Amino acid sequence: MKKFLILLLCASALVLTGCQGSENKEQDKTTFVVGMEVNYAPFNYQLAEPTDTSVAIAGGYADGYDVMISKAIADELGLELVIKSIAWNGLGAALEAGEIDAIIAGMTANEEREEGIDFTTPYYDSKAMIMIVRADSEMAGFTDIQQFSGLNVVGQMNTSYDEVIDQIVGVNHVTPKATYPEMIVALQYGDVDGITAEMAVAKGIVASNPDLTVVNFADGAGFKADTTVSIGLKEGTRGTEFFNAVQQALDKISEETRENYMVDAVNKQPTE
Repeated sequence: MKKFLILLLCASALVLTGCQGSENKEQDKTTFVVGMEVNYAPFNYQLAEPTDTSVAIAGGYADGYDVMISKAIADELGLELVIKSIAWNGLGAALEAGEIDAIIAGMTANEEREEGIDFTTPYYDSKAMIMIVRADSEMAGFTDIQQFSGLNVVGQMNTSYDEVIDQIVGVNHVTPKATYPEMIVALQYGDVDGITAEMAVAKGIVASNPDLTVVNFADGAGFKADTTVSIGLKEGTRGTEFFNAVQQALDKISEETRENYMVDAVNKQPTE
């Protein structure tokens, strides 16, 4: 009986120690770790030299709209911002595994993603999804997405920018690419006739590639799509102190500031 009581007391002590350790881990948290591609200008990209908004990462500096939003939230939370460069398809897994605290990567909340991620309210809305084409092509004068019927159009893998292509009747929906730089090269070399993008991204691409242009579709003749982007937090955290703190920090960033961030991000993005 005496041995049993001793064992029971020891077990209880271990449980209490474990709980206290978990609580202390939360209380001792000093960083806000954010995952993004660092390859999706103007939302996120890599620079060789630091700027007043950049964050050091392996091989250079992460900058762009997502970095600015992340920094504002980290500052409000009183935490140091850490950026992890992660391929688009690996962001969800990294969040689930606890490798990152949040996804801030120009990600749109949709039904499929919401099955494994808890999203905040949107932090930006491009308000339009468009097509990028070669400036010297006949497609530059198109005004309706249906004019791309029979042509080769590509989007980014596992994004709404790939899904909307099927709104074009008879389009040749090219196998999606993993990144926008790959899509741009395919367009410039004539492998595809158009690439889909949201307006903010398109402006950045065209600014860096004068041989490309944006197709301006007539009212009612463009894509129907959600062009908002939100912050992704770990599934099951909605309503928790951390989720609410991130949402409240986001809410404090005014619309004017958000627009200024985008202008700044476009101006700083790499030219190549």
